[in-house]
Amino acid sequence: MMKITQAASERHVLTITVDNEAGILAKIAGLFTARGYNIDSLTVADISENHAVSRITIVTHGPPAVIDQIRAQLERLVPVHKVTDLTEQGPYVERELALIKVAGKGENRVEALRIADLFRAKVVDTTTASFVFELTGTPDKIDSFITLMRELGLVEVGRTGIVGMVRGGAAT
Repeated sequence: MMKITQAASERHVLTITVDNEAGILAKIAGLFTARGYNIDSLTVADISENHAVSRITIVTHGPPAVIDQIRAQLERLVPVHKVTDLTEQGPYVERELALIKVAGKGENRVEALRIADLFRAKVVDTTTASFVFELTGTPDKIDSFITLMRELGLVEVGRTGIVGMVRGGAAT
């Protein structure tokens, strides 16, 4: 009897250049939903001077065959100009921005500021009882900061999602 093994799930960062038109994000999200693919992170922004083109960055997981299928299906959508899998392009940079609200007084307040300094988090709002920190970095860096802040009085977290770009002088 032959044993069938499921291919390992891999994390992939996809960038999709699209016409900036109503409904395109819904089409792309619908493609993922209809096929049972999960979106771990999703960001969208206008990238052209005349506001005609947007860039969507999606982080997803799946075995290589599923990722290939996702790419092929995205490429078939009419307003899609280009689909790039940053994970397969070679070295790339990815960043995320987070706002993290921490409440605390006394020693916890001092410790939160000390840890924020170590992580190069910027204080963007402060009261006598709380801080809002701005932190930019890899998702792992942000996760680590949040874990440490939980012990000191974490109140709320807002995250932008991941944006990424291939390293070097060429455009993707």
